Amino acid sequence: MQYELRTQVIEPLRATFDSLVERYGGRPASRYEEATIDVQPRENFHYRPLWDPAHELYDEDFSALKLADPYSFTDPRQFYYAPYVTARAQMFDAFGRTLDYIEERGLFERMPAAWRTLTAAVVLPMRHYEGGAQLVSVAGARFAYGATIEQCLSLAAFDRIGNAQLLSRVGLALGGSESLGEAKRAWLEAEDLQPLRRYAEELLVEQDWAVAAFALDLADRLIYPLLYRHLDEQALAGGAGAVSLVAQHLAGWFADQRRWVDALLAAWVADPEHGEANAAVLSDAARTWLPRACDAVRGLGRAADAAVDTGAERAVDEFAARLREQLAAAGIRTTEEESA
Repeated sequence: MQYELRTQVIEPLRATFDSLVERYGGRPASRYEEATIDVQPRENFHYRPLWDPAHELYDEDFSALKLADPYSFTDPRQFYYAPYVTARAQMFDAFGRTLDYIEERGLFERMPAAWRTLTAAVVLPMRHYEGGAQLVSVAGARFAYGATIEQCLSLAAFDRIGNAQLLSRVGLALGGSESLGEAKRAWLEAEDLQPLRRYAEELLVEQDWAVAAFALDLADRLIYPLLYRHLDEQALAGGAGAVSLVAQHLAGWFADQRRWVDALLAAWVADPEHGEANAAVLSDAARTWLPRACDAVRGLGRAADAAVDTGAERAVDEFAARLREQLAAAGIRTTEEESA
């Protein structure tokens, strides 16, 4: 008896969900699109929240920043649960290998004492800043309108607590649990860190989730270049290569974070219906929060310079000037003169 095997192609009757067909036509949708687009609940809510009866449970008016179509913004990384978890697992594995190498070679112990002091007094306390950033991101994820935005903020919240864990592991490798206790005391008591602590805590009570997320990003755009680029370069020159090995991972995360944040800012400013109003809100927020962020991060720079004179405080001013130029190029004015 003989059998003949044939390949039979069965064309699917439906390429994707109806909502995606209405948006994109009949093309097959990506998994990101199917997991994200038009997922936001819009109707048939049970009741208005008792703690804020002026709003629906999910409401565009939780923020002054709006998009005519929330799904005009999409994550350039196309992250949903599966690719996000895969990417972050790889990141944590790479960090773990780096830390294992540092510990096996005793690189923290071989660092100059001044750089050990700087790491303990300036870098490790940032685990508490990351904890505050996680709470700001969680609030944004709860109140954001549109699953593409909410999803980015949810994943960012996981990232921030992950960053805090990375710094905690550095502290344990540097000096055990005592290093973490000293870092907490520095965050609570060190004079130069109090402006940044106050900044982080004020963001926790900012009522507009989008303004809080934007203000957090302003601080990030000063802190990350300072700690993980400027101090990275100075550490290499100063014989503290272990600091540079750690910094590469956090600098890499920040580059990834920038991709969706920059895309969201561009979507807000370019929105055909709300763009002009959004630019005004962002400009007001920048004028309010950027000077505070600069003062806060200058304190961080002073704390670094007190341990090792690397010109960190001066570098903050350079980063701030560059940030103002970047915001202006994006249509966000940081001074009244620019607005005029």
